[in-house]
Amino acid sequence: MSWPITTTPLSTLVPPRVEQAAEVLASPVGDYLRDPLGAFQNVLAHLRDLALTWGPVVGPVLAVAVAAAVIARRRWRRRYHQRLMTDARLVTVLAPPTVDPTGAITVWSNLVGLLRPGWLRRFGGQPHLAFELTFTDDGVQIRLWVPGLVPPGMVERAIEAAWPGAHTRTTPAKPPIPTTAAAGRRVEAVGGELRLARSEALPIRTEHPADPIRAMLGAPVGLGPHERACVQILARPVAGHRVTKARRAARRVHAGGSVHLIGRLLDAITPGKTPKPSTSTRTPQLDRQTSLEYAAQDRAVVEKLRANQFETRIRYAVATTVPEDATSGEVQAVREVLRGRGHAIASAFAAYSEHNYYRRVRLRREPVAVLAERRLGKGDLLSIPELAAIAHLPIDESTPGLQRAGAKAVPPPPGIATIGEQIKPLGLSDSGHSRPVGLHVADARHHLHILGATGSGKSELMARMILADAEAGRGVVVVDPKGDLVSDILMRLPEELGEKVVLFDADSRARPPVLNPLEGADKARAVDNLVSIFSRIYASSWGPRTDDILRAGLLTLTAMPGTPTLVDLPKLLTVPAFRQRACDQIDDEVLKGFWSWYDDLSEASRAQVIAPLMNKVRGFLLRPFVRAAIADGQSTVDMDEVLNTGGICLVRIARDALGMETARLVGSIVVARTWQAATRRARVPQRQRRDCGLYIDECHNFLNLAYPLEDMLAEARGYRLSMALAHQYLGQLPKELEEGISTNARSKIFFNASPEDAKKLARHTMPRLSDHDLSNLGVYHVAARLVLGGEEAPPFTAVTEKLPPAIPGRAKAIRKAARVNTRPPATDSNAVAGHTTQTTVDPRRAA
Repeated sequence: MSWPITTTPLSTLVPPRVEQAAEVLASPVGDYLRDPLGAFQNVLAHLRDLALTWGPVVGPVLAVAVAAAVIARRRWRRRYHQRLMTDARLVTVLAPPTVDPTGAITVWSNLVGLLRPGWLRRFGGQPHLAFELTFTDDGVQIRLWVPGLVPPGMVERAIEAAWPGAHTRTTPAKPPIPTTAAAGRRVEAVGGELRLARSEALPIRTEHPADPIRAMLGAPVGLGPHERACVQILARPVAGHRVTKARRAARRVHAGGSVHLIGRLLDAITPGKTPKPSTSTRTPQLDRQTSLEYAAQDRAVVEKLRANQFETRIRYAVATTVPEDATSGEVQAVREVLRGRGHAIASAFAAYSEHNYYRRVRLRREPVAVLAERRLGKGDLLSIPELAAIAHLPIDESTPGLQRAGAKAVPPPPGIATIGEQIKPLGLSDSGHSRPVGLHVADARHHLHILGATGSGKSELMARMILADAEAGRGVVVVDPKGDLVSDILMRLPEELGEKVVLFDADSRARPPVLNPLEGADKARAVDNLVSIFSRIYASSWGPRTDDILRAGLLTLTAMPGTPTLVDLPKLLTVPAFRQRACDQIDDEVLKGFWSWYDDLSEASRAQVIAPLMNKVRGFLLRPFVRAAIADGQSTVDMDEVLNTGGICLVRIARDALGMETARLVGSIVVARTWQAATRRARVPQRQRRDCGLYIDECHNFLNLAYPLEDMLAEARGYRLSMALAHQYLGQLPKELEEGISTNARSKIFFNASPEDAKKLARHTMPRLSDHDLSNLGVYHVAARLVLGGEEAPPFTAVTEKLPPAIPGRAKAIRKAARVNTRPPATDSNAVAGHTTQTTVDPRRAA
């Protein structure tokens, strides 16, 4: 039997590893292993052949392509930066009295909302911001440069929301340091840039026992009048590829690799990797310490990269101006001073050294021009806590030279009125989206208390409310002891309202209207009002006998036929024949008894008892304006008509023209007649009563009435008479008057108040607004607590608006049209028809 013989190929007998080794030896790697230098020379020869063959074609094409790409990229960046600069603005931040340390984190967290979608960032760019500390000899200003691509109000609202009480002022953008100097001088500046010294994956220090920018704020102290300094922190939110790059850097840090490009290239061509420093030869204590150090570093890296990121650059500059003809030695001395200040600013950033730190880098161009451009290319990555540690408002309350905000800005509560015919305008809200705020006419019936120092804006606020009432057809009575308020109104009233104006002007030579305080159906009430006015104004020298004589004299005059006037009072007291005729006209036995006692006095005794009253009445009547407006016969002004038909009664009684006491008398008489007219509305059904207003500036001078103010304010609401009472400080009010206004004038508007008054007024505005806020309100800045639907709404802040421009010639036209109200009204139908009637002879005028 024969077995088949099989043959096996020799290749199958060779082991696989031997075969793989043979393939390696036959490859370029094998050539490199056998002859490294020869392999390298072969590669160079091959490359030389390719270059000679394709170089003349590919080289120019590649050069043109690279040049075109570089030019296009630069033009795109220049054009994009120009878009950012167009309509850019500077937001000046006024720090609140107390700064929340976490506010900066809130601000930068909100500004992450500037981040665009990935495709838009790649093709359209990502806007950045600039946080700037600008130092001058006056102090330091904190500003944010905002590009025009950022929606208006976004940054401002983020700042005000993060730091309650902070204010923002937005202006067009300008360089942080002027790039040009005055004629005959030139700008000299030094500056630099601060960059992270280690990998951007490593964080800087964010927790500090004290405010870390304290040293930065103190470095430029003592700047001269021509010196300027600026620290500029450019920041833009990033995501996507930029964050991925930082994470790759973090992995290299963890692996102990190099963070620089050259180091990474050397690591790539060197076999193996560079491990972290070995600790095998160290003691166990050092091993443990080193491991803890690296563990802390890893935790810090992870903590940083978990948060949102901003790409940042920090630049600084110090500049001054020198004469054009300054010598090189003088310029060198100036630059040494500037360089010292620059070193101090840069050294302040040493406070942030921890896992990472900042190093100084030279600027390639003029520092002032670089800061003015606010251009952000590639920068260092910082997390929001890191950026907040660098760019925030000073936490120290005693930071020198820092302009702080006064009162915090508080938005109006829901439901506060805006604009409309039934709204009295107050101003514009200063928090959130600015909008008009006003007071409902129905809520104004609960009365308005306005308090503020001279020049704070009270008169302009009242003028706007008065003009709104006049244009809406609501009756208005205005008592102005200074004159500016009425002048502002006259220059802006619609011309068609001129015939409705009743103007009492102590400075005018024209004949004034007549408002006789002794007229009216209720003569006893008119006498009580007038006696009360005299007694309150002359309280320091007023006694029961003077009160008795004045009351008896006025009651006697009102009991006589005809029109009683105050001019007849001295005649009644000093002329026996006139007094006798008056006594023959009265039937009251009590009055007759008084005059019998009076006539029984001797001439000397009579002169003695009437002297205190006569010096006051004569001082009142010796002024031509007062005699013509108050004591010149029958009234030409019907206060009922003013209130019920939309009339406008303007009482301009400047104290420099009449004197303090006389002005108080005239104003109080007007207020008393207005109140009498309001109370007569009780006979009119409530739904038919038209709203009207009484505006009293320096109100403490004119509330000298016979009945308590709190009763008057409570009843006035039912008569639909709204009162606006304005004055300067609480010390002007007697205690009873202060309590009455505080309780019954329920709507409050406070301008800047003294610290003493602010402590009392804060009871109406706490907890939203404190006494510090009330005493630090700016000009035309108000704190308001209004009645809304019959209830007190929470307080808020607002800014009053300026009056519209005065209309040339309008005041003259209104005055001319108002003269029709200086003539006495017709008393009956015959008089209206032009006929005369038989009247009773007035015994006052009898011979």
